[in-house]
Amino acid sequence: MTETLAETTAETEEPLPEFPMPRAAGCPFAPPPTTQALHTERPVTRVRLWDGSAPWLVTRYADQRALLGDPRVSSEATRPGFPHASAGFRENAGRRRSFITMDDPEHARIRRMVTAPFAIKRVEAMRPEIQKITDDLIDSMLAGPTPVDLVRAFALPLPSLVICKLLGVPYEDHDFFQRNSSLMINRHSSVEEVVGANEALTDYLDDLVAAKLAAPADDMLSELAARVRAGELTQRDAANMGVLLLIAGHETTANMIALGTAALLENPDQLAVLRETDDPKAIARAVEELLRYLTIVHNGRRRVARGDIEIGGQTIRAGDGIIVYTGTGNWDADVFPEPERLDIGRDARRHMAFGFGVHQCLGQPLARVELQVVYGTLYRRIPTLRLATAVDQLPFKDDGLVYGVYELPVTWAS
Repeated sequence: MTETLAETTAETEEPLPEFPMPRAAGCPFAPPPTTQALHTERPVTRVRLWDGSAPWLVTRYADQRALLGDPRVSSEATRPGFPHASAGFRENAGRRRSFITMDDPEHARIRRMVTAPFAIKRVEAMRPEIQKITDDLIDSMLAGPTPVDLVRAFALPLPSLVICKLLGVPYEDHDFFQRNSSLMINRHSSVEEVVGANEALTDYLDDLVAAKLAAPADDMLSELAARVRAGELTQRDAANMGVLLLIAGHETTANMIALGTAALLENPDQLAVLRETDDPKAIARAVEELLRYLTIVHNGRRRVARGDIEIGGQTIRAGDGIIVYTGTGNWDADVFPEPERLDIGRDARRHMAFGFGVHQCLGQPLARVELQVVYGTLYRRIPTLRLATAVDQLPFKDDGLVYGVYELPVTWAS
C-alpha cells in the first residue's frame, strides 16, 4: 500500500524529520540515531531540507541499490525537485556541470575520458610511489615533536601529493586548493563563498590546462588538454573536470585516513590484528570494513525521480527528490550482521561507501590502494600510536559533504 505526503501528514500530524541529522555524541562513528530509527520504522519516508522541500529519504540497503541502479532516477542537479544540500550547492549546480551530475549517455561519454588513469593496473603501478610518500611522511612525523595533528602532518598531505602527481597540479599550491575545496563542500558556506571558491579553482585549473596545451606532460591534465585540442571538450569543461578530480582525490581519502585511525584507536583489539599482519588480503578486508563502518559521504546520494517508482511501500512520484542515505544501508543488519561492531575480518565488499550503479566513484581503485598502504604501514611503523585527547573532544565534521575530523591529535612512546 502506498501513501502520498499529504496522506501521511494528515494521518500523523507530525512534523517531518529535519535532514541532515546529527550523529550521536556517544558513538561518533555510527549513523545518526534518527536515521537508524527511520530505517527500522519508515525506511522510505519524507524529510525536511533547509529550503522547506520534502524529498524522500531511503535508508534500507536493498531499496538503495534498487534506486541507484534504476534509470528512472536522475543525477541531473539542475532538474526541478533535485534535493540540494544548500543554497550554495544549488547556485553552483546552475553554473558548473560535471559528469557526476549528468545522466547517460552524456555522463558515460564524459566519464570515459577520465577512466583510464584510474584503471586498476595503472593504479597498482603507483603503489610503490604511494608507499614512499607514506614512509616519508611517517619519517617526518617521527623526527618531530609530539603530540602532532595527524590530519595536517599525514592524512591530508598524502592523498594531496598523490592526486597532484596524477593530475599534474603543483603540490606547492595545496593551501590554495585545499582552502577553496573546503569552502565548496561545506553546506554552511554562503552562496558567495561557494561560487567564489568554485570560480577561483576553475580559473586555476583553466590556466593549468592552457599550460598543458602548450607543453604536455605525462599527467591527466595533459590528457584532458589533448581532448580540448581534438575538439571533444572546451577548455573550461576540462578545467571543471580537473576541479572535480582534485577535490574528490584528496578530501575523501584524507578523511578516511584520519577517521579510520580514530576508529581503530577506539577499537584496540581490531587495531592489534591489523598492526600485526602483513597479509595483503587481510589489509584489503580491513579497508573494506572501515569503508562500510564509517561511510564518510554522509549527506546521502542525491537524486530526483524521472518517473513514478514504487518502492518500500511508497510511491515516489516523477519530480520528487531522493536522498539515498548509504550510512544506514552499510549498517543494515540484514546484510552486515552486528553492523555496529567494527570487525576487520568481515567480508564487507558489498558496502556502498563508493555508491552503486553507473555513478559509483570513479577513483575507488586509487582510494583503495592509498588506504591499503596507509593502514598496512602507519600502525606498524608507530606501534604505540594513541590519541592525545579523548575521542569525544575531537572536532568532528558535521558540516560538510564528507564526514571526518578537522584535527586528530596523536602521540606515541618515544
